[in-house]
Amino acid sequence: MLKGKHIILGITGGIAAYKTAILTRLLIKRGAEVQVVMTPSAKEFITPVTLSALTGKPVVSEFFTANTGEWHSHVDLGLWADAMVIAPATACTIGKMANGVADNMLVTTYLSAKAPVFVAPAMDLDMMAHPSTTRNLELLRSYGNHIIEPAAGELASHLVGRGRMEEPENIVAVLEEFFDRSLPLKGKKMLITAGPTYERIDPVRFIGNFSTGKMGYAIADAAAKAGAEVTVVSGPVSVKPAEESVKVVKVESAQEMCSECVKLFPSMDLAVMCAAVADYAPAKVHDTKIKREQAETATIELRRNPDIAATLGGMKREGQTLVGFALETDHEEENARRKLASKNLDMIVLNSLAVPGAGFATDTNQVSIYGPAGLIESTPLLSKGAVASKLISLLS
Repeated sequence: MLKGKHIILGITGGIAAYKTAILTRLLIKRGAEVQVVMTPSAKEFITPVTLSALTGKPVVSEFFTANTGEWHSHVDLGLWADAMVIAPATACTIGKMANGVADNMLVTTYLSAKAPVFVAPAMDLDMMAHPSTTRNLELLRSYGNHIIEPAAGELASHLVGRGRMEEPENIVAVLEEFFDRSLPLKGKKMLITAGPTYERIDPVRFIGNFSTGKMGYAIADAAAKAGAEVTVVSGPVSVKPAEESVKVVKVESAQEMCSECVKLFPSMDLAVMCAAVADYAPAKVHDTKIKREQAETATIELRRNPDIAATLGGMKREGQTLVGFALETDHEEENARRKLASKNLDMIVLNSLAVPGAGFATDTNQVSIYGPAGLIESTPLLSKGAVASKLISLLS
């Protein structure tokens, strides 16, 4: 569950900090990428050298490197992470987190984190039981943080009671369980088409379009992150999936794409037809390059390509979900809803070239998503990754 995950490990100044070497090692063995952020007092209990050697990354503790002035961006760290774990979390740091006292790199990173945050308290039993600690932990819970409850046992004071940081193995198990629950498409097989198709005229020329495949590959990555087993049937593009688990089948023409989709679709639970498939192809493909000198004008006879979405719509069995895309320049909603019905789709995603920043060769998109009952959702202009996440959330 942790393979490829970006984990910020926040370490504070408690004796349990010695356990973070084990925790770091366990996270890395599970395939996570770990960035350690320490409070200054944490360095009194475990050295940055130890943790840097384990993670392969410099430990972050201060806002900037004193001898070079290099700035450490807590905002960038917060955006990078899939999860932040603060272990051990002392009473002092818990109080700062609860009340927004951003006087060190760890707390500022916490305040910038977009990912879920897990807090593993560690302190003496009387501190743990104090009303202020109880209140601060309740505040953190109310903010949406996950509290990994401390265990009872012998403490640094040699007293016995509740306040021991949970063991590293159990902290890792909490994270794995969380990410397992956050995979709504786990066990689902998903087919996605992406990019353009090229329809050959002769050995050097083709009919195509401006699709880059960015939208289709963004959907593939979002689906893989949601736990799906993803296969992309892709026309010629330069982009690649960010998620290693995504399988890519490369094709060139609409006929090749159709053949692959027909072969794969019966075993799929979901399919998203995002490719910009050429509607027509040359009726004749010349074996040699057509010379410009042969005539002042040239006529290319075209034949209709197969409609891949409609073909799969005709094959669709109960339990399968089929989503189409419609890129329109006029009568957008009317055309999209007509395609939804005529191709036996469960959902259609409409985007318009009339919207600046949407469509081909951009990093952003604005879509309206329709189902048989009408409009499901219309998004503002978002990154294609955000649009993909929105679509996957509707399919989950």
